[in-house]
Amino acid sequence: MVDLEIMLSLLWVACMLIYLLGDVLRIFSGEFTPGEIDGKPVSQYAWLGMAALMLLPIAMVILSVILPQPANSIVNIVVASFFIILNLAGIKGYKPFDVFLLCVSFGVNALTIYFASTVF
Repeated sequence: MVDLEIMLSLLWVACMLIYLLGDVLRIFSGEFTPGEIDGKPVSQYAWLGMAALMLLPIAMVILSVILPQPANSIVNIVVASFFIILNLAGIKGYKPFDVFLLCVSFGVNALTIYFASTVF
């Protein structure tokens, strides 16, 4: 069996790649206009916020390996739950391929919560 820390880290890598795949497919599908979201210009502060948000899975790859237990499990459960809630809040406006990828990411986040909760 793989160590819990490595398993959690790999799940965050998978989550990050799913989000990246969605972004790439959105660009290739023609639904992308540089500097805009839904036809509206986006401020540099909004881009900064999005960058910070998308850095969370990258940070979790590292934190999953270096944080001691039980803090590791608690942080993984909180952040994975946050991403599930965040993605559920915006799922209505997505195209079918994005909904599919979000459903897969829900599964990955659910596995993260499951494995992180085995410590308790």
